[in-house]
Amino acid sequence: MATPEITSDTTSPSTAPEDVHSRVGVSEPAAGLLRDLTKRHGPLMFHQSGGCCDGSSPMCFPDGEYLLGDGDVHLGDLDVGLDRAVPVYMSRSQFAYWRHTHITIDVVKGRGAGFSVEAPEGVRFLIRSRLLSEAESAAFDD
Repeated sequence: MATPEITSDTTSPSTAPEDVHSRVGVSEPAAGLLRDLTKRHGPLMFHQSGGCCDGSSPMCFPDGEYLLGDGDVHLGDLDVGLDRAVPVYMSRSQFAYWRHTHITIDVVKGRGAGFSVEAPEGVRFLIRSRLLSEAESAAFDD
């Protein structure tokens, strides 16, 4: 698999249409990598880790290989140009701190957490975050 072109552009747009508010987005390089990884692993999902050994990294797994529970929150879905969007989850306790934040999943060169599916590719997913706008905050019911 070819390594995606990695840029330092942190202004990559969210995948959500402008009139729809979303807590999650994806950069184009990350979307391209997700399309490639889906060909190899099937449908994927993300769980935003809580930040111990893996440093609060978005962990990407084949869908269903990470067991979700009542303590997990579905943040939204990433439209990466496939038949099925890539769902993104976070623990409820971590969400209490991140509820006012929009996260964009991006990819950079380097080794990440060993359990995430992109690890063998010499790249790692990471999050870029910003505070939600007043309009975005008002759109969410939490």
